[in-house]
This record gives sequence, C-alpha cells and structure tokens, in this order.
Amino acid sequence: MNFSESQYNRYSLVREMFDSLELISSFDFSRTYKISRKIWDVGKLLLTGEGSSRIFPAKNFLYQLRKSLISAKLNAVTEGCYQSLEYDLADWYVIAASNSGQTGEAVELYKHLQELNHCNNFVVTASENAKLSELAAQTLVLKCGAENAVAATKSVIEQALTYLSIFYNLKEIAEDCPKKNQNNCNDNKSKDTKSEELRVKLEKLSVLGRQVLSVKRDSNLVELIANANTLFVAGRNDGAAEELALKATEITRKRSIYLEGTFLLHGIEEIISENDVVILVEPFMPICKKIQELFVEKHNISVISISKFPTPFPTIQIPELSDYDQFLQLFAGWNLLVEAALHVGINPDKPIRARKIGNKFE
Repeated sequence: MNFSESQYNRYSLVREMFDSLELISSFDFSRTYKISRKIWDVGKLLLTGEGSSRIFPAKNFLYQLRKSLISAKLNAVTEGCYQSLEYDLADWYVIAASNSGQTGEAVELYKHLQELNHCNNFVVTASENAKLSELAAQTLVLKCGAENAVAATKSVIEQALTYLSIFYNLKEIAEDCPKKNQNNCNDNKSKDTKSEELRVKLEKLSVLGRQVLSVKRDSNLVELIANANTLFVAGRNDGAAEELALKATEITRKRSIYLEGTFLLHGIEEIISENDVVILVEPFMPICKKIQELFVEKHNISVISISKFPTPFPTIQIPELSDYDQFLQLFAGWNLLVEAALHVGINPDKPIRARKIGNKFE
C-alpha cells in the first residue's frame, strides 16, 4: 500500500484530494453553455473571488484564453472583490467563485452589483444555501459539496473545470458565430459541448491524476521541504505555482512565497539562503542553467522542480496532457506537501490559526 492510499481514511484533506479525481471524470462541460453565450455577447469578463477560489481557476482560464485565437475577441481579467468594487463594471460580465458562498468580500461586491441592477453576473459555489445566491442573477452549484479540510482542493479543481468549460464553450461559439451579436448564429447546435475528445481527455486526466497523487515521494525531497525555513515557489502566472505556494502555508505551516515567471533571478535571491528551498513549477528551460549556477553551485541553495521534462535539479516528473498540465502540477505538489507535513507530525486537518472560510460575511 502506498502513502496516499494508507492515509485516505485518516485525513479529510487526502480524501478530498482524491475525490477531485471523480469530479474530473464525471464533469459535464455543457452546464455552462448558456452562460458562455451571454459572456460572448457581452465581450468583457471579470473573474473574481478570494484565495483558492480565484488563484488557480481564474488564472488558468486566462492562461488558456491568451494562448487561443479567441483572446482577441474577449476582454477577460481577474481581480479581487474589493479592488473590483473600484471599477465601473456596468458593461462587464462578472463571475465570482466562492466554495462557501459566504465570502465577505464577494458578498460586498454583489450587494453593490444588485444595487446597480447589474444583471450580467454569476456565482459559482458549492453551497446550496449560499448568501451570494441571494444577490446574484444566476448561480451554479458545484457537485463537490463542502470540504472538511481547511486547505481547499476538490472545490478548486471543480471551479477550474467550470471556468475551462466556459473557455471551451466560448471557442465553440466563436467558431459557430464569428461575429458578436450576430442574429443568424446556429442556435440549433447541440448544447452538449463535452465532445468525445474532451470526455476522453478528462478520463485520462483523472487516471493520470491518481497516479501522480499516489506516488511515494523520494524521502530526500520530503525532508528538504519538511526542514526548509521558507519555500519559494516559482512558475508561470497560470495559477498553479501561486496556488501551491498558498497550499504550502496551509499544509506545512511554513512561510511560502510565490515568484512569478523569472522573478527568481531579479533581486529576490538576496534573501534566499541555504536553509530555504526553491520549488520550480514547469521552469522555463533557458533559465535552468543560470539557476543551477547561481543558486545551487554558488550559494548551496536547494532547488527542486515539478515538470513534465527532466531538469538539472531533483525533479518530480509528471505526465504531459495538453491543456491540463497545470492540474497535474497541483496534484504533484499536493502529494509532496502532505508528505512533508506528516513527516514532521503535522495534522493537515487541524490548523492552528487558519479558518475554513477566510473572511466570512457577518
């Protein structure tokens, strides 16, 4: 029996990580088709929320969108709820994700939208009785249900899939109706956009995710993470590395800092010591040699990577699955962080200060 299986019944966090795999294999892309049509017609999309409900779901959506041909046809951004309150959102479609549906900042934003009679808004939540549902024009209730662990996992995965379904639906709509507000769009086209190709890919992601989550990690890597003073998690602005940095604080109780892109090489090295660990998430190949020379060889700083290709560093190598690599990066990181926490006797289900709802509406 491997590590993850042996801990499945003992820890809610581990169970919920594995529960996300079932959500993937059964996910229905057609649930957001009508919403996607409205978004296409509006042409401007704001994805908001707080913490894990925004970081990976929203930023992964934007990353996939900007790599696609429809990026020029949809103005999409993400901001926190309070910063969004400072903008004129009259001609924007707004989506907020909140696992609990009680996030204080989101409630304040949606109260404001309601006062303005702003009807182009939508809430994604796992709660049947969400406060946000009372304020939103429409609500999509996730199938994941409430999470018992403080570190959100299964809801993050389903939120991200929900946003990806919007992206795939938008691509289909763009092909079917190339000009916005065009009256002769093919409305008779099937709303079930979860094509056979997408279905097969989701099933493959679920299988590969189980493999990645179940691997017994190298004890040397686990000890590196367990003994580090600070974890510096570096990667693309696609939500994966940033979300892992947040999970590192919640699961291992260690200081963790997210470094976007190549920021690792632009001054922050002044404060990174040999007592810290740098985690590279799918590193850019051109900078690997420089990182090896500057951090490992010159300053004896431990660097590891999570990547689908070999790197000069100790590497957790994950399978490749186009458009879903970021999910596998999360699974690999979760696995490593849980093992590191248990290695030093931390119960990941019982935080000292962190709350399940970070800033609950009162």
